[in-house]
Amino acid sequence: MAWTISEVGYRSGLVAFASVVAYDLAQILQIAGMLRFPLDEILIYGTSLCIVVPLLLEILSLHHLTAREKQFWTHAAVIFTSMYAVFVTANYVVQLATVIPAKLGGVSRAPGLLEQTPHSLFWDYDAIGYISLGLATLFAVPALTNTGFDRWVRWSLIASASPGRLRHRSSC
Repeated sequence: MAWTISEVGYRSGLVAFASVVAYDLAQILQIAGMLRFPLDEILIYGTSLCIVVPLLLEILSLHHLTAREKQFWTHAAVIFTSMYAVFVTANYVVQLATVIPAKLGGVSRAPGLLEQTPHSLFWDYDAIGYISLGLATLFAVPALTNTGFDRWVRWSLIASASPGRLRHRSSC
């Protein structure tokens, strides 16, 4: 079965949305004290990692479905979404494959250098990733009309890039 670009974008959007909801649920359960280490971090980083590829495909689909005269804006969105993907994927893979197993194995020294804690390298990776994502959503805005369904999408993109959203999201 061959999917159209529109179908890839739509299905990718659904997967990205479901992953965001799963992330939100894990975060809420962690804050409520219902999830503890290591399951809390595994679920938070794991669901975050599940957002990356579908979101990238969704933005790429938008680019290919956008009228030629507006593709500059969606191309910029693809570039910044790619930057997001590189930084957050590096962070989440290190947390899932190195830091959490090391903590479980009783290794205390190495994870400190790699752990996503305030003002650490991987905290910064996460921050630049989400700043890039905010820029991607802003660059996509001019590609959409200000009527009908496009208007709702435009406002969603603007809300996603709001200053509160661009501030660093909480870590584990």
